[in-house]
Amino acid sequence: MSDKSTGIANGLTNYGDRDFSLYLRRSFAQSMGYSLDMLKKPVVGIAYTPSGFNNCHRHFPELLQAVKRGVLAAGALPLEFPTISLGEVFLNPTSLKFRNLMSMDTEEMIRAQPMDAVVLMGGCDKTVPAQLMGAVSAAKPTVMLIGGPMMTGRHHGERLGACTDCRRFWAMYRAGKVSDDEIHVVESRLATTAGSCAVMGTASTMACIAEALGMCLPGTAAIPAVHADRLRAAEASGALAVRMIGSQLTPDRIINRKSVENALRVLLAIGGSTNAVIHLTAIAGRAGVPVSLERLNELSDTTPVLVNLKPVGNGYMEDFFAAGGVGALLRELKDLLHLDAITVTGETLGERLAHEGEGDDWVDRTIVAERGKPLEPQGGLVALFGNLAPQGAILKRSAADPSLFEHEARAVVFSSLEDLAARIDDPALDVTAQDILVLQNAGPHSASAMPEAGYLPIPKKLAMAGVKDMVRVSDARMSGTAFGTIVLHVTPDSASGGILGLVRNGDRIKLSVKERRIDLLVDDAELKKRAAARAQAEPAPVRGYANLYAREVLGADQGCDFAFLKGPKS
Repeated sequence: MSDKSTGIANGLTNYGDRDFSLYLRRSFAQSMGYSLDMLKKPVVGIAYTPSGFNNCHRHFPELLQAVKRGVLAAGALPLEFPTISLGEVFLNPTSLKFRNLMSMDTEEMIRAQPMDAVVLMGGCDKTVPAQLMGAVSAAKPTVMLIGGPMMTGRHHGERLGACTDCRRFWAMYRAGKVSDDEIHVVESRLATTAGSCAVMGTASTMACIAEALGMCLPGTAAIPAVHADRLRAAEASGALAVRMIGSQLTPDRIINRKSVENALRVLLAIGGSTNAVIHLTAIAGRAGVPVSLERLNELSDTTPVLVNLKPVGNGYMEDFFAAGGVGALLRELKDLLHLDAITVTGETLGERLAHEGEGDDWVDRTIVAERGKPLEPQGGLVALFGNLAPQGAILKRSAADPSLFEHEARAVVFSSLEDLAARIDDPALDVTAQDILVLQNAGPHSASAMPEAGYLPIPKKLAMAGVKDMVRVSDARMSGTAFGTIVLHVTPDSASGGILGLVRNGDRIKLSVKERRIDLLVDDAELKKRAAARAQAEPAPVRGYANLYAREVLGADQGCDFAFLKGPKS
C-alpha cells in the first residue's frame, strides 16, 4: 500500500505493521461515513473549544461550520477535535492554573493525531495563549481563529460592556450609590451576546497580540463574535490552513524576536491587559525567545497609547473594529515595527500594510488616535523593580491615577485572600486613603495560583467616603478590564520566599514610576530577622495536576509556564 504520509496516513498507530495500521484506520474512518476519496485528502485539524462552562465560546458550533466550509472548498478534509476549554469565571481557584494544562492538551493532540495543518479556535482569556503555546511547541502549520468580542448592552440609555462596567457598577454598589434592585438589573445587561469581554480586557488584548504576532488573518482580531464578518473570517482561516500545508509557516518560526517585539508595541499602544505580559512571555518562551521587562520599559518609553477603549479610554471593541482595528493601529506604529516579520499568509508585515494602504484606509480618530495626537505619550504598561520586586512587577499606568505615581505611605497588609475577605470591609480597619494596601500569598506559587485578586477593593468605609483609587500592591494578577493604581505580579512572590511576604503593617513603601521602582523601606537586618522567622511553606499537593503545577510552575517573569515546557533559547 502506498503511504504519502499526508492526511489520515500521518502518524499511524503502532501495531507493528504499517499497512495494517492504515487499513484499520481507514476502516474505522469509513464508519463515520467518509468516502475513500475524501480520506485521501490532506487533513486540517480544528482545535475546537466550546463548553457549557465557557460563555465566550457559545457561538463556536456555527463558527466551526464556517471553518469546515473553507477547508472543504480549498480541497482538504476538516476534522475537529476537542481540547480543554477554559471559561474565565467558571474555574476555581483561577483559570491561569489550567492554562498550561490546556497548552499541553493542545500540543499533544496536534502531535498525536493525523493532521497536516491546524486551525485553533479560541477566544476566552486563557484559551488563546494556551493554544498558541501548544501550537508553537507542536510546530505544525497553524492559523489562529479568534472567537471575537461581545456587543455592548444598554442600561438607562448608557452602553454597558463586560467587564469594566461590571467593576464600575460594583464599586458604586459598595459605595452605597447603587441599590440592590438596580445592581441585579445591571447584572443581566452587562453580557448580552456570545463572545469575550467587550472592552480591551485580556481576551481582546490577546486577540490583538495574536494578529500582531502574525498568527491570524489580517483584520480579524477585533471582529465582533456575532458579526457576519466573523463567519467569513472563519471560512477564510480554514482555506488558509489548506494553503499552509507543507509550508514552513509554523508557529515556532513565525513567533520570533521580531514578531514578539511587534506584539509588545501593540500591547503598549492599546493600553492592553497586564495579563498579556505573562501570556506573551510564555508564548515566546516556547519558541526560545526571552521577554525582558527592561526591554518592555524601553519600548514603553517610545510607544504612545493610541487606542481609546475601556478601561483606559471610553470605547468598546465593536468601536475599535469599526474604526479600522489592528490594521489602523499598525499603520500608525509602522516606523516602530519590524516590517520583515513573516505572517501566516506568507507575507511580511510590511507587505500586509502596503496592501492595506491601497484600499479603504479610513480611520475613526476618536478611537484610534494619530501618532502626533496620542491619548498618552508613553506606553500603557511599565515594569517596576526595587527591593520589593527584584525580578519585576507591572503597573498599568494608563489606567492609573498619575497623582499616585510618586507615593510613599504606610502599608496595610493582608496575609491572604481569606484575610482580605474577612477584614477589608471591617469598619474598625485601621486604614486611610493615603495608605498602600498590600496582599500577600496570591502569586503563582501560592495555593491560589495567582488569581485576578490584585484589584483589591477600596475598603468600604473609604469607598463610602468617596475614595476611588489607592495604591495597591500584590503578587496576584488583575483582570484586563480593571483600572486603578495597582502594582501586580511582584516577583519573587510571597510563597516562593519573596520580600513581599515580609511586609508588616505600618512598614513604609515607596512607589516611584519615574524611577521604575517599588521599595520596602525596612533595613536589611530587620528583613533577615523576619525571613528567619518566616513560617514554613505549606506542603505541595501529593497527586495529580495540582502536584505537577506546584512542582513546575515558574514565576511571573517567565510567564508562569512549566519549566519542562519551555523551548531552547534562540
